[in-house]
Amino acid sequence: MGDRIEQLIAHGREHYNAGELERAEPLLAEAAGARPSFPDIYNMLGVIYHGQGRFQDAEEAFETALKLNPRYTEAALNLSVTYNDRGKYDRAREVYARAVSATAGQPHALDQFARGKLANMHADLGAAYAGLAMFDEAVREYAKALDLCPEFADLRVRLGNVYRDMGVHHAAIAEFEHAKRIRPDYAPARIHLGVTLFSLGRPEAAIGEWQAVLAADPTNKSAQLYIRMVSDEHGPKPGSALPR
Repeated sequence: MGDRIEQLIAHGREHYNAGELERAEPLLAEAAGARPSFPDIYNMLGVIYHGQGRFQDAEEAFETALKLNPRYTEAALNLSVTYNDRGKYDRAREVYARAVSATAGQPHALDQFARGKLANMHADLGAAYAGLAMFDEAVREYAKALDLCPEFADLRVRLGNVYRDMGVHHAAIAEFEHAKRIRPDYAPARIHLGVTLFSLGRPEAAIGEWQAVLAADPTNKSAQLYIRMVSDEHGPKPGSALPR
């Protein structure tokens, strides 16, 4: 019996890590029923249930994982997200605060996954503030996210967009340029930098950014559209090779 459970866990984990969640679920569920003392099994099941939209089942799985290991940071963050999805905002904040508190004073306690999870939570809150035109609050949340994961180019682009909406164009350009340095192949950084340059009355510079996007990806619809729009409005520019 013991060997069978070990095989269930091993195969379930293998499918889970490969992203084959439908194949992982029955194996992990059976393993949890037979050996209910493994918190990581419940965390994996919670992730699977959450992805299926089964938020109550996910909540119960993450809660079980935390009962078995109260210092399980990944499960705590997953539970906080799930509480948020279910409208249990006070409980989400409480679990999140505990997760952060548990790692206070332990600079190496947060692994890359946990830092990314926390950063995305701050970014989601930043997006909510930005949607309400509460730009100062949005900037603070994105800054917290980038303190945790300064290499996340997508978060820098999102912060840049907030600065642009605030009219702080120099800060927006700085964030887009920073994102380009982190990931030269990240098209949204150049796309949004081009939009900002165009809004500042610099269409040639904007077209240059969008053409750089098309050089890497000739099918990029946003770059094609913006170049066509700007070229139609301002006429062809000397030396500007437009996409065919």
